[in-house]
Amino acid sequence: MVIAGFIGLLAALMLSIEYVNHLKNPHYVPVCNLNPIFSCSSVMTSAQAHVFGFPNEFIGLAGFGAVMALGAALLAGGIFKSWLWKVINIGMLLAVVLIGWLQFETLYRIGALCIFCMITWVATIPLFWYITLHNLKTETIRPPKPLERLSNFIVRHHADILLSWVLLIVVLVLKRFWYYFGNI
Repeated sequence: MVIAGFIGLLAALMLSIEYVNHLKNPHYVPVCNLNPIFSCSSVMTSAQAHVFGFPNEFIGLAGFGAVMALGAALLAGGIFKSWLWKVINIGMLLAVVLIGWLQFETLYRIGALCIFCMITWVATIPLFWYITLHNLKTETIRPPKPLERLSNFIVRHHADILLSWVLLIVVLVLKRFWYYFGNI
């Protein structure tokens, strides 16, 4: 939690800095603008980048900061009540749903990728996945009887499923932007 939280927090912080620089100077070119596909400015100036009326990176700053703090508390020997683990899991579920929607929007509506946003994807997905697995293993979350076999399968094949999830995103990115990547 500390490592993924730190990576996500750093990406959200960099994106915040780039956004503030863009606000100060509309001609500012963010460090993450590399080409027509990797264009943070295209993403950060879109309506999707302010889905709740303020920049999404503010959610990342708060969320990843909280995850880091919780991870540090665990490293210090803290023991969380099951209700807190459930709240953390719900928060991570909401985060992974939000980034899933943002991935779709980035690929198929905005038509550009933000490197810092992609780093937050890489931090959020494993955080959600392994917090959920922790809750399944400790029976903080108990699946209904018909889903117990599926839950056991998920626990046994957690790395395979996570890798497949990430590879699916890579394939979708390559498929969407093949016209660019295929000509490199």
